[in-house]
Amino acid sequence: MSSQENNKVSRRSVLKGAAGTAAASALAGVVLPQVHAGESNTINVALIGCGGRGTGAAIDALNTRQGPTRLTAVADVFQNRLTGSLAQIQRAKPQQVDVPEARRFVGFDAYRRAMDTLREGDVAILATPPAFRWVMFAYAIEKGLNVFMEKPISVDGPSTKRMLALGEQSVRRGLKVGVGLMCRHCDARGELFTRVKDGQLGDLLLLRAYRMAGPTATAFSLPRPADIPELHYQIQRFHSFLWLSGGAYSDFLIHNIDEACWMKDAWPVSARGSGGRHYRGNFIDQNFDSYSTEFTYADGTKFFLEGRTVPGCHNEFATYIHGSRAAAVVSQSGHAPSRCRIFRGQNVTNNADVVWRFGREEPNPYQLEWDHLMDSIRRNRPHNEVQRGAEASLATAMGRMACHTGQVITREQMLNCDHEFAPNVAELTMDGPSPLRAGADGKYAIPQPGVMIRPEGANSRREY
Repeated sequence: MSSQENNKVSRRSVLKGAAGTAAASALAGVVLPQVHAGESNTINVALIGCGGRGTGAAIDALNTRQGPTRLTAVADVFQNRLTGSLAQIQRAKPQQVDVPEARRFVGFDAYRRAMDTLREGDVAILATPPAFRWVMFAYAIEKGLNVFMEKPISVDGPSTKRMLALGEQSVRRGLKVGVGLMCRHCDARGELFTRVKDGQLGDLLLLRAYRMAGPTATAFSLPRPADIPELHYQIQRFHSFLWLSGGAYSDFLIHNIDEACWMKDAWPVSARGSGGRHYRGNFIDQNFDSYSTEFTYADGTKFFLEGRTVPGCHNEFATYIHGSRAAAVVSQSGHAPSRCRIFRGQNVTNNADVVWRFGREEPNPYQLEWDHLMDSIRRNRPHNEVQRGAEASLATAMGRMACHTGQVITREQMLNCDHEFAPNVAELTMDGPSPLRAGADGKYAIPQPGVMIRPEGANSRREY
């Protein structure tokens, strides 16, 4: 998977939230040239966020066959990550990397300096933790840059509203924006969706998905070493902290939620759920390690989602849909290949009942999402996935909040919840405090279902 994150509108006006983003719409209606008018048809790429996802996204950008591309700038808050990522990309695509020391940027303002090296119509990869997504996207719009951003693109109601507003602004400017929900670019899933819409499964009656494995990525964290600043430690282990990523739920389960909602061709209107922490010892992260969620669509159809990161248990990574005529596998054993199949009955384990499967080797959806984005840039075709990415992120946050609070949460409640995990994210500095502070025991507040916290003066309750 591959994560982040001029007619001059002031940055201050852009960073004042959903209302503030509207101030930047002085540029509305200005459509940017999609190939450079100057001497080169090469699209330059800046990588902002040099973790594994960003590194993979940069290599996919350089692998595209839709015209020449070149990596010209990299940015991260940590020097070691920048150095390691750049070395990996140089090994993979040595002829397409032109990043001298002067275009290697470190710090919380590194994203601005990297984007400042690009021309209008170039591409910025935003693969930082999601908390920074809206800040960086706002600046990319100011600079007239096309964007690829990792998912999720928001983690709470206020950041979702900002992303929706910024998405509308980017559409008006004619920018091309991809969101790293690569399953939507999968040819096999696309054919399955067409068959679902053609009625081959009948009416969809039930959707269910599972992402059940052991501890994953940085979702489990032990106490912070004394020689690492608190903010640095949290960014290094961003899956552990709700303000940075929405936690394990938002970061890991969004793909299953998105592909199920694609097949349903709808977003859920409410969620209820449960979850808990087991055998957690001295871990200080904010995640539950088991989540069970029931999503409800407007027509009453149910989608059940099971997430678990407990070692020694049954593992499963799949999405299934059941209709009045047949059932189907949307994905199985990971994101790619999908292994899509349709069954004549409801037993999706009986291969003798398979009546359709994708008839050829599945192209890599991680590469396809880049091919589709670059093709749209080259041909100046509409391509903007922000609204869909925001809806997927919102549905995921709705399920997470339902599990963390023990309440039924509606889409409107989630969108309009005024609790923002990190309202000062645009002002963070390398030597400053984190938006989330540990207690005297070195541990962080965790969600407590049934223990509802309403901050003074707020209209909405919060998760912890």
